[in-house]
Amino acid sequence: MSAQISWHERALKLRPRAQAFIDGRYIDAASGATFDCVSPIDGRLLTKVASADAVDVDAAVASARAAFNKGSWSKMTPAQRKRVLLKFSELIRQHTEELALLETLDMGKPIADSTRIDIPAAARCVAWFAEAIDKVYDEVAPTGPDALALVTREAVGVVGAIVPWNFPLPMASWKLGPALATGNSVVLKPSEKSPLTAIRVAELALEAGLPEGVLNVVPGFGQTAGKALALHMDVDCIAFTGSTVTGRLMLQYSGQSNMKRVWLECGGKSPNIIMADCADLDRAARASAFAIFFNQGEMCSAGSRLIVQESVRDQVLEKIAVVARELVPGDPLDPKTSLGAIVDETQLKTVMRYIDAGKSEGARVALGGRRVREETGGFYVEPTIFDNVKPQMKIAREEIFGPVLSTLTFRTLDEALEIANNVIYGLAGAIWTRDINTAHRVARALRAGTVYVNCYDADDITVPFGGFKQSGNGRDKSLHALDKYVELKTTWIDLS
Repeated sequence: MSAQISWHERALKLRPRAQAFIDGRYIDAASGATFDCVSPIDGRLLTKVASADAVDVDAAVASARAAFNKGSWSKMTPAQRKRVLLKFSELIRQHTEELALLETLDMGKPIADSTRIDIPAAARCVAWFAEAIDKVYDEVAPTGPDALALVTREAVGVVGAIVPWNFPLPMASWKLGPALATGNSVVLKPSEKSPLTAIRVAELALEAGLPEGVLNVVPGFGQTAGKALALHMDVDCIAFTGSTVTGRLMLQYSGQSNMKRVWLECGGKSPNIIMADCADLDRAARASAFAIFFNQGEMCSAGSRLIVQESVRDQVLEKIAVVARELVPGDPLDPKTSLGAIVDETQLKTVMRYIDAGKSEGARVALGGRRVREETGGFYVEPTIFDNVKPQMKIAREEIFGPVLSTLTFRTLDEALEIANNVIYGLAGAIWTRDINTAHRVARALRAGTVYVNCYDADDITVPFGGFKQSGNGRDKSLHALDKYVELKTTWIDLS
């Protein structure tokens, strides 16, 4: 990222795409309705976005189904699809600065994160699945000499992808990469809180050579566009990332419609366990701070529960506080800013209610706890650390989705594991220890989809991501993600 870029000047000149993208073209919502897209940086109106409803979803699904049945994408060879998706990935890279600016203006994350992390990650994801798809083999079953049994993978059909607002383009790419690579058509419903990059990349996909109708984007609200997509009788699969509350609704909508498969990546309340024998408490503390404060704490896998052994609690808390004091909320369009704005006023109020709940239930505010930069018109909360937190408190059990750390203590490892697993979530967890036996024991005992050992939030597209319990089902990333978007077909040939 060039240090010479004036992001504020670029923001003033930006004219974001704001319509739905259906059947290869931008169109207004059939009703003409729009909703305000407001920047959390300063409360300014960025644009008015088309507010899709059931009529628009019907049109998008019909377009996706027609494209799928026509076979212009679904019947392409994997090598042909790979070439198109690699070009799509390259176009995302070429438009990094534009897409990063949209991402930052839309949901408030620092521009340095948007340019260096989010947009490159989205491009890598699409490219990785593009490269993978012509290297995945089908199977011949070991049936014996009198039969030939083939097990083949076929695209499921029309995929409804409903994605969240905290990592708008990376989360979309986690769905688009494998769903498109396997030959499906997709109707993408971005969050109404951050729809702009999804709307823009639809045009880039078309430019890359994706046939019309294969990718449609319907911006709108969850209770209208999202619900209509999940209830649609001609959608074969829903791939959802968002809250556990909404995830439950997705399952209900499947049962009320055509029993479409539903893949869920939902909430988290991840435990971050630090043992007294941790070899490097400074490193553990710094990683623990970023585990909860990165992206303003708006991460489903955030290490929001610090579970620290009693004998080192004071040392660890002070070390985390040193890091947290450096993370001053600032202007997200300043490349030096490391902590940006909360996505909107609704989420800001939610975070502040949880901070008030922590205080009222008897937890001690060790750091932060206030709204800041209110004079900007934006939505900012300083890094907040609670001490003396008990497992039954709301801040220890419920997902806050903000820069709020709850600290709990333990004496024995069994006690730590009991605290760690005693929530409805199971997305991620971590253990810091120099004892390899302890590391393995905790890794096996934690009911979570990802366990970090002496690190936090380590990441690569080659490993699966998803949760246990009410954190969801299925996996994003890695070759395992392909399984969500294909049907297995057995073809039995009698050779007798």
